[in-house]
Amino acid sequence: MLTLSKCEGSGGRIKGTPEGFVVKEITANGTVLVPGRSYACGELGYANAESGRFSTFVMQKTNWNTIQALLRISKLLGHGKGAIGYCGVKDRTSVSVQLASIFGAKPQDLLRLRIKDISINGAWLSSGPVEMGSNLGNAFEIAVEDIKSPQSVGKAIEELGGSMPNYFDRQRFGSRLNNAKIGIAIIGGDFEAAAMHVLLDTDWEEDRIAVEARRQLASDRDFAKALSYFPGYLKGERSVLAHLSTHSKDYAGALRKLPRGITIMFIHAVEALVFNMALEARIRGADFDCPASCGSNFYGFPDTTTISAHGEYGLSPLIGYQTDDSHITSYESNAMGKIGVSKEDFKIKGMPELSMKGALRPLLAPVKDIAYSFDHGTKVSFSIPAGSYATVFMNEITKRDDLNLERLR
Repeated sequence: MLTLSKCEGSGGRIKGTPEGFVVKEITANGTVLVPGRSYACGELGYANAESGRFSTFVMQKTNWNTIQALLRISKLLGHGKGAIGYCGVKDRTSVSVQLASIFGAKPQDLLRLRIKDISINGAWLSSGPVEMGSNLGNAFEIAVEDIKSPQSVGKAIEELGGSMPNYFDRQRFGSRLNNAKIGIAIIGGDFEAAAMHVLLDTDWEEDRIAVEARRQLASDRDFAKALSYFPGYLKGERSVLAHLSTHSKDYAGALRKLPRGITIMFIHAVEALVFNMALEARIRGADFDCPASCGSNFYGFPDTTTISAHGEYGLSPLIGYQTDDSHITSYESNAMGKIGVSKEDFKIKGMPELSMKGALRPLLAPVKDIAYSFDHGTKVSFSIPAGSYATVFMNEITKRDDLNLERLR
């Protein structure tokens, strides 16, 4: 993806260790959750409730995926996946602190838990769950290892001037970077192609056993037989295979065997790809004028509930079937043309539960509280809004990621 800063990259790499990638959630009242600190409900804007159906808590984790950590906690307390709530998923290779909730759990039971590399830094009763997107953003402290050009760190930060391209990064497109391909097939009503992308794609697949299994299935197309050699850890693929082994032509039904959170992500990836392609074209043409814009909240981050023509932050659409035509510029139209989708296609007839109405997203994201030092290795700290990617900001500095958007479609 094209960077906004034009200076030479510093080089180097991040996420060498969890301790080199610290993520601190910024809560709705502006509190930055820091590792190793206990919190009371009042500090974070919660009432001191004596009763409530939910337990809200501060979770600190090291080298855990957010969902896996919460599922582990929930299971130990005798609850299922549906009981958990959280604002956003934090990087696995990190030390991260975030708010979460569990329906039906008791705060004292949470505080008594002992799980390796997970700690509960405060828990209390609340009347409702922690919900996706309810945080303001995240603050980061990131170590850059093997840096080649330290002077480029300051140059890139100066060029950016407190903003960064608000790209969706690799995480949105899946570990095999094929989420958008699957989504495009679903939007086009080609559920067979979508299912085959799920089962067969080997580009960017790093697991040798998985590659061999996918290639064997591509060769013999025997779904029942594939269940004997697809590894158990490919749970999603195995659920698709199990359905196709008895319903060989029901590809939509097979896709429905995947968790809805995964299938929705396929469509989100198409929205993200259109957004990224439009943003890259805008950077190339140095054109950030948008038909819609928004103001900022009390923390100085974009507030997309305040849409206007002359706000602080320009907004580009995440395309959906209800996207206002006045918000679609030539940049989005050109991107959709290359991908082969229209806004109407996001009302998906064969799988209506995956239909997307559309939304607006800031083209550029503010980057606050920026600091860097070279005292004990290179360290960069900063804060960005919820939904923005720290890895995008770090790539503006290192220039290490050469992701080609054309290859995602």
